[in-house]
Amino acid sequence: MAMHVVIGAGSIGTNVARLLADRGESVRIVTRSGSGPDYPQVERVAADASDSGRLTELSRGAKVIYHCANPPSYTMWERMLPPIQNAVIAAAKANRAVLAITGSMYAYGPQPGGMMNEHTPMAATGPKGRLRKRLWEQALNSGVRTVEVRGSDYIGRDSNGLYSIIIEPAMKAGRAAWVPADLDAPHTFTFNGDMAQALVALGNDERAWGQAWHVPSPPAISIRELARRYAAAAGRPPVKLIPMPRAAMRTAGLFVPSAREMAEMDYQWYSPFLMDASKTADTFGLAATDLDIIINDQVSAAAA
Repeated sequence: MAMHVVIGAGSIGTNVARLLADRGESVRIVTRSGSGPDYPQVERVAADASDSGRLTELSRGAKVIYHCANPPSYTMWERMLPPIQNAVIAAAKANRAVLAITGSMYAYGPQPGGMMNEHTPMAATGPKGRLRKRLWEQALNSGVRTVEVRGSDYIGRDSNGLYSIIIEPAMKAGRAAWVPADLDAPHTFTFNGDMAQALVALGNDERAWGQAWHVPSPPAISIRELARRYAAAAGRPPVKLIPMPRAAMRTAGLFVPSAREMAEMDYQWYSPFLMDASKTADTFGLAATDLDIIINDQVSAAAA
């Protein structure tokens, strides 16, 4: 009988499962393919997480269910996320488990000065932000003990983000990187390992339940400086960064659905985007991992 059930084996779900296993906990990780970390304490199960009956069965005896599933494309969100949300709530309710949700900053929408803390109102006007708001409100009103842990754009080993998608390929190829962003705007980046730590800590602490919390993250940094630090850690020359005009992605979105979905969130990249997690840090004693430690580990892992 697994005491912890993790939904999704991406960067966050895998880190949560590993962290729990390293503590000697019994973990079951559920994915469509049956993937996940190969640990003695981790049982990997192939199942559809949107199947309420199956997920409820797989969660028998669980203390905490960690919802870490995230569709690979924005175009899938509206179709895939609500059924998974319905299923995880049903499984948590049937098994009297805590539901710990991996959240994002999307529900806030654009904020004055780009600053967001745990008291910022959810004021998103775009479809994805409104969807995130609706899903969190559904969990809050479901009657289950729940917590949402919100982070900014991920960095860290195996993360899927700005560095791995844009900067790293350009650095390895020795070419320029076209970046759809203001290269000098300060931006908060969240270490995926810190997100996993926060999910585990808050999911098992009743002080956290019924609220959304931010993951303590390194101080905001510009994309230009972030790229410079990655290049230095890899022993390579700095990557030439070319900023894409904001209108370029919006124009592409007239013809390409994925570009249209990305353009909806471009406010995050063309102005300051700042996440304050002091409430989480003060309440639970969590601290962000040093940025250079994150970068060095990610670069070393890529080179191995």
